[in-house]
Amino acid sequence: MLWRVPCLVYLPALLCATTLLAQDVLTYHNDNARTGQALSETILTTSNVNSTQFGKLFQVSVDGKVDAQPLYASTVAIPSQGVHNVLFVATEHDSVYAFDADAGKQLWKVSLLQAGENPSDKRGCGQVSPEIGITATPVIDRSSGPNGTIYVAAMSKDSSSAYHQRLHALDMTSGAEEFSGPKEVQATFPGTGDNSNGTNVIFDPAQYKERPGLLLLNHVIYTSWSSHCDDAPYTAWIIAYNEATLKQVNVLDLTPNGHEGSLWMSGAGLAADSAGYLYPLLANGTFDTTLDKNGFPSHNDYGNAFVKLSTANGGLAVADYFTMSNTVSESNADEDLGSGGVLVLPDMSDSGGVTRHLAAGAGKDQTLYLADRDNMGKFNPTADNIYQELRSGLPGGIFSMPAYFDGRLYFGPVGYNLIAFQFSNAKLQTTPVSSTSTVFSYPGATPSISANGSKDAIVWATENTNPAVLHAYDASDLSKELYNSNQAGARDHFGAGNKFITPTIANGKVYVGTTSGVGAFGLLSGPGGDFSLGVSSNGSASATVSPGQTAQYSLSLKASGVFSQSVSFTCSGAPAEASCSVSPSSATPGNSATELMVNVSTTAPSETVNLRWPGIWLGFAVLLAMLGVAVRIPTLRDRTFFVGTGKSRGPQGRRSALPSLVLLGGVVLAAALWAGCGGGASGQMTDPGTPTGTYTLTVTGNATSGSTTLTHSVTLQLVVN
Repeated sequence: MLWRVPCLVYLPALLCATTLLAQDVLTYHNDNARTGQALSETILTTSNVNSTQFGKLFQVSVDGKVDAQPLYASTVAIPSQGVHNVLFVATEHDSVYAFDADAGKQLWKVSLLQAGENPSDKRGCGQVSPEIGITATPVIDRSSGPNGTIYVAAMSKDSSSAYHQRLHALDMTSGAEEFSGPKEVQATFPGTGDNSNGTNVIFDPAQYKERPGLLLLNHVIYTSWSSHCDDAPYTAWIIAYNEATLKQVNVLDLTPNGHEGSLWMSGAGLAADSAGYLYPLLANGTFDTTLDKNGFPSHNDYGNAFVKLSTANGGLAVADYFTMSNTVSESNADEDLGSGGVLVLPDMSDSGGVTRHLAAGAGKDQTLYLADRDNMGKFNPTADNIYQELRSGLPGGIFSMPAYFDGRLYFGPVGYNLIAFQFSNAKLQTTPVSSTSTVFSYPGATPSISANGSKDAIVWATENTNPAVLHAYDASDLSKELYNSNQAGARDHFGAGNKFITPTIANGKVYVGTTSGVGAFGLLSGPGGDFSLGVSSNGSASATVSPGQTAQYSLSLKASGVFSQSVSFTCSGAPAEASCSVSPSSATPGNSATELMVNVSTTAPSETVNLRWPGIWLGFAVLLAMLGVAVRIPTLRDRTFFVGTGKSRGPQGRRSALPSLVLLGGVVLAAALWAGCGGGASGQMTDPGTPTGTYTLTVTGNATSGSTTLTHSVTLQLVVN
């Protein structure tokens, strides 16, 4: 699960916010286009998601409601706890938790409350109750800061009854504040609308909550602000911050000379396309029906509109918009667009071969709007100038957002079935092509989709009931329900429903927030049951030894769900002249922890004879040659010539040359040995053993069943000094 994937493989219109690992879910609805797609899911299939093989694995409890979508980051190194897949959960009690996503163990928790503070009260409004803390889905940038950063907006109330909105940047491995955070949210904007001083409208933190999910685009964090019910005064704010400094870089009010028109979108984040444009749907509020020469509202008020915002040259400004011909009466009747979220669609070709850049949105008026992002349509008092609209296509209206997969849009209207619309030649067919038998009560459902590329596509949706119900449907035919969490009786119940929660799917598991925690679902047997591998609670991920000593680490292996496979272990990254082993080398984990021992044996320095073999062999060769000469040449063996006479002695007076030649060969051999050993006192060489330094070891556990392999790793540090 460690490979990196191009962010544009399946959705060309998607603009990536950050470095992404295949299974990561780092932002609301998976990507900045808000498609809800998890397209690298290789474990969950339409065959094994059923009440026999699939169900609740565990449930984590937290200190408040979970209104924000849980986020998931794979292979995160947690200090002194090893490497984990991590589930991040934010609560209305102003807490952020990090859990092991495979076993549910809490890794860290931080409170974003300052001394003497509490979460905000509900501000006289029942939309978020009984307290308001972290409502919006955070966003994560794995390349920000030393270890990756999770950005969170939180509301609180101090001992003087003053309200605060703050933007936090938390180290994703510990929860520590980064970049001198948090940053108090304060803003003004030119205008004479609600809460104006006559020159500027003023952002009052008491009058707003950050409901829409945060957006990260080109190193800028975008926050957008909702009202408490329709309790005036309020307007429509978008406030942007540099992700590395938390410095405020842009402010835009979309009803600066009017009132209301906030950004709510049932928790859906601002959508963004690959050209850097942003797309919100505004709630009911002032829309100036008097237009300037370019067709824009004369006083820059865009209540109840589908808006396109430019971020060119570091700015933030309206580039285009659409609103319906009866926009004023809709706002007056509280039938606005602001209850739904925007989905940016991939490029499509129409019947004439023209490439269309589209976005979908819907709200309370039951109409599905399909806008051309190159020409939104603006305002016409007599007709709707929009690319396509399906009037009454969404009975009950939308308090959610759609998902997209393989040419289909999936909507969950209020009090209605989950339905799928099919694209053909860049337009929607006017009636749904499939629907569920389940009717989703208020607020309907925001679906999510898992698939392995284009295969095994599953639509996931939750019912806001008590107990909550998780549903899984075949994406090709919504009438085929694969699973729901009531099918096995109480076995898979996971708590009371929460109205805007969106399922998160990653690495063979589905996570669903509730009023008190998060339920985790996955395969109950086989490799899908999964296992976790980490540093033991009483162990350490780091060890320091001298060359020749053995470093030891204690790891913990545990099953999640019903897991019956054997896990085999390997260790890599050991330095030269060292070995790493895991004991036992394989094990079958249970629900209680199995202890593993990792041993890294290093080598001490030593002295050895440094024999230079070419010199030695040369000495022996010379000696043998000399012996051969003495034995085989008769004139040297049998006769001795007298120099200058040409005469020789016979055998009786012979002097043999053999001793002299042997002596000469011995001298040569001794010299060769002396040279071959390095000569004199330098004939000994020191072996330094394992080199000093800091090394990263990786212990990997693998479990295989059929064609499916589960892999989890732990990173350890070895210091040799």
